Amino acid sequence: MKVVPSRSFEQIRKLRRRVNDVPGAVVMGGDYQGLGIVRSLGRQGIPICILDDEHSISRYSRYATYGVRVPDLRNENKVVETLLNLAQRLDLKGWVLFPTRDELVTALSRQRSALSEFFRVPTPRWDTIKWVWNKRNTYWLARELNIPIPETWFPDTPADVDEITTPFPLALKPGVKENFLYATKAKAWRANTPTELRELFVRASEVTGPGHILVQSLIPGDGRNQFAYCAFFKDGKAVGSIVSQRLRQHPREFGRASTYVETIDLPVLESLSERFLRAIDYYGLVEVEFKLDPRDGQYKLLDVNARTWGYHTLGPSAGVDFPYMLYLDQLGKAPEPSRGKPGLSWIRLLTDVPTGILEVIGGHLRLRDYLDSLRNFHTEAVFSREDPLPSVVECLLFPYLLLKRGY
Repeated sequence: MKVVPSRSFEQIRKLRRRVNDVPGAVVMGGDYQGLGIVRSLGRQGIPICILDDEHSISRYSRYATYGVRVPDLRNENKVVETLLNLAQRLDLKGWVLFPTRDELVTALSRQRSALSEFFRVPTPRWDTIKWVWNKRNTYWLARELNIPIPETWFPDTPADVDEITTPFPLALKPGVKENFLYATKAKAWRANTPTELRELFVRASEVTGPGHILVQSLIPGDGRNQFAYCAFFKDGKAVGSIVSQRLRQHPREFGRASTYVETIDLPVLESLSERFLRAIDYYGLVEVEFKLDPRDGQYKLLDVNARTWGYHTLGPSAGVDFPYMLYLDQLGKAPEPSRGKPGLSWIRLLTDVPTGILEVIGGHLRLRDYLDSLRNFHTEAVFSREDPLPSVVECLLFPYLLLKRGY
């Protein structure tokens, strides 16, 4: 474990003297999503420790106190061991944990008891998280709650796949996405024929193991058909929320991440999302993803992310600072309820420029419309005049990110 002070030791000594009065935050994952948490809390004078197993940009933020690089944040036992060791070495008792990846959510949820002796752990208990960790559980519960989902099958063997006779194309995806995503750099695969579906199922099962793959009817449309309800959720209701439309994503069909997003007003998504979250007694930050099916006009549940999401930094522009709301609540201070304003936009230029160029070349987007979106966005994922160094480092790290994550 390598601890790198992100400020001078004199600044750190001053910060440590006030830690008893101002508990800090441990941001687990230092990419642009983690950077948004660092800035949200750092602007409030909150000390920040960034924990990551990759080269990341957050440690270069002016708001970072410590940057800690470790070999592995994918193994649950290693994560817990690292956090407990860190709590002792840096005197982080009472600090709030902020996971940015699904495997970290899983580790914190399963190990809440041990971690809560040293940290504030906002991740819900496992009997809540299990419903969003595995999409098989998510879709089963959604059916029970009469929340629309794509037509879905849960095959365990190639013979089960052969029994699927619905019209193609179909989407093949993992129930638990982490291992699949890291191994293939893909969120899902498209199957155009029964033979292709069977072959892809065998390949996917070799990655995930048996019983972890599901098959869905492929809803037509790209990112413009994808929507999300984002909230700080507590006691069966949203304390803060926004609804968004994902206008551009990469890759185009099965987007791993948004590149351009706008806030909108869509009450039906609030109703469907809150029905699901109340059913699992959810607490904390959450993004609930839907796709509009043009064949029947229904918004169909795709995924539930029990953590911050890539474009959560759009929240402050819309009037909802999600990380700070959660931090305040963890300290027993009631955050002011807020509802995000529609009509605001977020962009990640590093990935949206190549995405936009491909959209224009492919005839899916007019050049004039794309240029207008570049001129009129409200929030950029990384660039900030008050904190410019992370954006410089991100550009330098782009070849590394391309190799490591596929973008």
